[in-house]
Amino acid sequence: MNKDYSPSPRPTFKGTLRRISVTSVFITMTLIWLLLCGASIVTLKQYAQKNLELTGSAMSHNLEAALVFRDNVAANDTLAILGKQGHFAIAEVVDGSNKRFAYWHFNATGERDALNRLVSQWLFPLPVTQPIVWNGQAIGELRLTARDSLISHFIWLSLGVLTACIVLASALALLITRHLHEGVVTALQSITDVVHDVRTNRNFSRRVTAERIDEFHRFAQDFNSLLDEMEEWQLKLQATNAQLLRTALHDALTSLPNRAAFRTSIATLMNSPQMKATSALLFLDGDNFKRINDTWGHAAGDCVLIDAAKRLMEFCGNRHAAYRLGGDEFAVILYGVNSEHEVQRICAALSQQFIRPFDLRNGHYVPLSLSIGYALTWEHNSVEDLQELADKNMYVMKNQRSKNS
Repeated sequence: MNKDYSPSPRPTFKGTLRRISVTSVFITMTLIWLLLCGASIVTLKQYAQKNLELTGSAMSHNLEAALVFRDNVAANDTLAILGKQGHFAIAEVVDGSNKRFAYWHFNATGERDALNRLVSQWLFPLPVTQPIVWNGQAIGELRLTARDSLISHFIWLSLGVLTACIVLASALALLITRHLHEGVVTALQSITDVVHDVRTNRNFSRRVTAERIDEFHRFAQDFNSLLDEMEEWQLKLQATNAQLLRTALHDALTSLPNRAAFRTSIATLMNSPQMKATSALLFLDGDNFKRINDTWGHAAGDCVLIDAAKRLMEFCGNRHAAYRLGGDEFAVILYGVNSEHEVQRICAALSQQFIRPFDLRNGHYVPLSLSIGYALTWEHNSVEDLQELADKNMYVMKNQRSKNS
């Protein structure tokens, strides 16, 4: 009986290389997919969390007066206005006794599915809290719970596009022949470098360079499109954060820096020995502003405040800084002054800026004089003492004007 000694079928080098290629492509693409998913979601979480914190910081200043005067209607209105703009899903204000003072929540039109709930719990496990401070003491707390629907759609879309790109790249990589192996490695290395830069440095402006292999060139275009979307989202978040920061630090009516900005500036000044040695603080208060409001109405009063702010900005220029503290109260920080006489001369010059009557935009003009009190920074060791003296001097001047009138 003849035996067949023909060799049994063995895997060819081509087959082995194919299996190695399939395994390598699968492992590599899976790692890239996970890395991109992680970088995208972690980055979005950080920006969304920062955005919510800035929202809370801006709102805490708006809620300060409402909580002080126990005006829960105004507090609820403030929460509702910002909540309808989509910044958060739930907002709660509690007073110093941890009792609810105001509350607002977003009424969703439909039920959230399990995946959205999971994303929400991971992105925002706890509400953001922001203390509400009045005169240096916490009088309450603002608690914000994020509205995950703002970014969940973008997350799923990004993951879908990313998955499609990875699947497409895997299929194309399997068709690449052995002599193009080096080109494949180069292309994947380029993508990995970009991913690493995006994840580590958040450099969303990086793009994958054009590849000499046509398939990877198309993959790079798809990947760059995804990066374009991520960069656009980042820029929108940065713009929103910048707007929130400006809102938190500027007065809406006059565009002057507000009380929060003033506190930061004066604290920075007093902590700098060089600036403290050549600076002074002015407190300004309108002498007859209430009469203008009572006679002509708040619209006319707003015109006076806007015009007064313009005159202060023109007077201060780039050397000094003006702030609106509230109502008809303003503050000016003088820089580069070396003596009390120089400060007095500046106060006199500033008073001259308000001699010209103010246009009420209704055919009438009214005068508005200012009572100015000053304090020299180099004579004080604390912000409180500095402000107390400036405020005291301002009211001394106001009382003198009242007696003379």
